[in-house]
Parts: sequence; C-alpha cells; structure tokens
Amino acid sequence: RTDSRLGAMFGHVRLICFDLDDTLWPCSPVISAAEAECYAWLERAAPRLTARHDPQQLREHRVNLAARHPDIAHDMTEVRLRSLAALLEEAGYPIGLAHQASEVFRAARNRVTPYDDVPAALLRLRERYTLVSVTNGNSQIEHTPLSASFDHSLTAADVGAAKPDPAIFHAASERSGVPLEAFLHVGDDPVRDVQAARDLGMATVWVNRDGGPWPDDLARADLEVTEIVGLAERLIG
Repeated sequence: RTDSRLGAMFGHVRLICFDLDDTLWPCSPVISAAEAECYAWLERAAPRLTARHDPQQLREHRVNLAARHPDIAHDMTEVRLRSLAALLEEAGYPIGLAHQASEVFRAARNRVTPYDDVPAALLRLRERYTLVSVTNGNSQIEHTPLSASFDHSLTAADVGAAKPDPAIFHAASERSGVPLEAFLHVGDDPVRDVQAARDLGMATVWVNRDGGPWPDDLARADLEVTEIVGLAERLIG
C-alpha cells in the first residue's frame, strides 16, 4: 500500500527524472575499466604517447584542459578528445587517433551494470510516470542495459551545461512537455541533484546506497531511499 504521507507529497508528480552514475549503476568500476581499456589501446596504437604519459598524467592533462576551457568543461567527451589530440600531436601521431581512442573509451563506458533493484523498479515506475534520465556523465543510455527504460534521456553535453546548472532540467521539461512543478528528481548527489532540483521547485529523492551522511548545511531531500525499488514500493505499493 502506498504511504499516505507520500501521496500528499508526491501526488502531483507526473514525471520522474533520474541521475545515472551512482544512482542507477556504480560509476567508479565502469570508469576504471574504460580508462584501462583505452590506455591499453593507446599502448598498441600510440606507444610513444604512453611512454611519455601514464594514466594518471593523462587524467591530469584532461583536468587542466577543462580548467583552461570552462566553455567545454561540461562535455567530458570533448575534453577527452581535445586532450588526447594535443598529446598525440606532441608525440608525432595524427590527431585522428584521438577519435578512435575516444570511441574505445565510450564503448567501455557504456558497459554498465545496473544495481540489482533498478531494472524492475524502473519498469514499474514507467507504468505510471514519464521517466527521463539526466546526467553530467558521458554514458550513452541507448547503448546500456537500460536502453528501453526511459521516455527521454539528456546529457550535460546535449544541453551545454552540467548540473547543478538548471539547463538540463529545463530541457527535460521542454522535451517531455511536463512542467517542472510536476517533476520528481532522483539522484545520489546532495548538491548537483537534490539542491539543484529543489531550487527549481521540484520534489526530490536522495538515493543513499552507502548510508553516507547528509551535508549539515543543506536542507534534506523530501525522501531518502537506499534503493530504487524502495521508491517504487512507496509510490506505487
């Protein structure tokens, strides 16, 4: 049975938008595997580059490039491309190899493993709500195991800004035709997800899978859950 308190709190909701990384799947293992696969590819295709730069140095170069070019910092794929192109050119390789390396990385980046509770929970929620994914990351939802789980999917690169910038939420509203006041946003990050959504008048759910503490200086989310299935059970029963 649905919670009557939640019914009053979320009864207006027509659309649920979800963060992806660390909300619907663990992010760190995916990134680590993708970085390793890309570096192994570079060792074969551009050995002079890998002789000069280990994986940590490549990462630092990307971070520094993003800091120097805030206009593209939201687009992780573009940052990676420009960083690799510059380093490949320095090592005497054609910069076109950067695109190939990026494709290797992105293919591995999409090999995510959703948390066990997620697929069935999204299926249940989609019977009642429009579902939208919104992410600062560069996974391609259409190439993941959750490809059929959403009505719409948006990335920071699509809209030109990363959360907590409100652009991605406004774009989700425009794409879906649902006003922001009928949104419920679900995410793991207190600032980029919960506070960013609340600032727009959206209902919020904090996914706290690891039992971490909530920041003392932020108002809490409307609801805290440890799993998406818990959200489905409390909204639908």
